[in-house]
Amino acid sequence: MKMKNISMAEVLVLKDQIACQEGQVVSKTLAQNSAVSITLFAFAKAEEISTHESGGDAFVTCLEGVGRITIDGREYRLREGESIVMPAGHPHAVYGEEAFKMLLVVVF
Repeated sequence: MKMKNISMAEVLVLKDQIACQEGQVVSKTLAQNSAVSITLFAFAKAEEISTHESGGDAFVTCLEGVGRITIDGREYRLREGESIVMPAGHPHAVYGEEAFKMLLVVVF
């Protein structure tokens, strides 16, 4: 696996690598193969990824703002620096309570 869409051998602030855009959920894939997927997401306020399931465990870290993560119908608030794991095969959704940036690492 090789990383893409990100500078190498340079100190980076992840939340600065993606920008929120009004009315959109923006994503930037950094790596993807059969074992792992690493993606940055930026949610405009009130934007969401509706309920779905993943074939891998999905590790989310909030980089900026406040997001609402729903797993099996239970809601969690995620703030900067906080993380949560959405287990494989469990219905989950992500909602930007305000402009919200996150790092998603899915392990298959």
